[in-house]
Amino acid sequence: MSKTDNVKGYETKTINWYPGHMAKAKKMMQESIKLIDVVVEILDARIPLSSKNPDIDELAKGKYRVLLLNKSDMADEKKTAVWKKYYEDKGFFVSIVNSKTGAGVKATTEVIQKACQEKIERDRKKGILARPLRAMIAGIPNCGKSTFINSFAGKACTKTGNKPGVTIGKQWIRINKSVELLDTPGILWPKFEDQKIGLHIAFIGSINDDILYPEDMALELIKILMKDYPEVLKERYALDLSDAGFDSSNDITDELEFNQKALAVLEMIGQKRGCLKKGAEIDLLKASKILIDDFRTLKLGRITLEMPE
Repeated sequence: MSKTDNVKGYETKTINWYPGHMAKAKKMMQESIKLIDVVVEILDARIPLSSKNPDIDELAKGKYRVLLLNKSDMADEKKTAVWKKYYEDKGFFVSIVNSKTGAGVKATTEVIQKACQEKIERDRKKGILARPLRAMIAGIPNCGKSTFINSFAGKACTKTGNKPGVTIGKQWIRINKSVELLDTPGILWPKFEDQKIGLHIAFIGSINDDILYPEDMALELIKILMKDYPEVLKERYALDLSDAGFDSSNDITDELEFNQKALAVLEMIGQKRGCLKKGAEIDLLKASKILIDDFRTLKLGRITLEMPE
C-alpha cells in the first residue's frame, strides 16, 4: 500500500537497496585501495550530501580526497557554490564539473595534483619524477561516473547508461602522463538511516524505480519544491498553490499538515495534466511519474534538493 492510500499516517516505505554485486564491488575496492594515491568521489550536485557514500569515507582513510560536484548544469548554481565551500572547509579538494559538456573536467588533473602535493614532493626528493598518480574513481550508481571518465580521457573507454549498475568490474585507464584512473562500479551502502536520503537518491535514478512507490517520491519532491521553489510548481503546472492551502510564507511546521497539502498539490498536477481514471478519479501514480520525469529531465529547471545544516 502506498502512503497516499493512508495520507494521515504518511509512513514512507523503508528503502533498502544493497544487492550482492554491490557487496562484491565494495570488497574489490577494499582490495585495491593499497594501490591508490587519491580517491576521487563523484557526487550529484543536486544532492551533494545524500550522494556522498559514508562507506567511501571509511574505505579512503589515509588517502588524499577529491570531490567532484557533477551534473552541475542540473543543480542550483548558487547552492552548488555553497556546497563547494562546505566540503572545502571539511578538508576536501572540490571541483564543479559537468561531464556531459566537459565543463571543469580537464581541470581535474590539476585538482588531483593539488590534493597529492605532499606525495609529489616526497617522490621528487627520492628522485621519482615520472610516476603517474593513481586515482580511484568512486560514486553511487547513476552519478555520471562513466560519462565523466569518458570526457576526462577524451575517448569512450567505459560503458555509459542512464541506469544504475552499468559498470560491473574494475579497469585502469591512463588519462595522461600525470594520472591513471581505476574505475569501480557504483555502490550504495546497506541501509539508509535517514529515509529522506534514500528518497533523494531515488529522485536522481540511483535506485531501480521498480522497488519504489512513485507516489512516495512525488509527495516528498513536492514538499521540497513547496519550501524552496514554489514558483517552479506554479509556472510548470499553472497552479494556484493557495488552492492547496499553501501561502507565500513557506512556513509549514506541522508535518501532517504539510503532507496533506503536498497530496493536494499532487492531485492538482494530476488534474492539470489530465491524469484521470474512470469516474474522473485522479490517477496519482501517473501524475507522480510525470512530476519525477520533469525533475529528471530538467523541465522543472535547475533544482538542488538539500543544503548543509
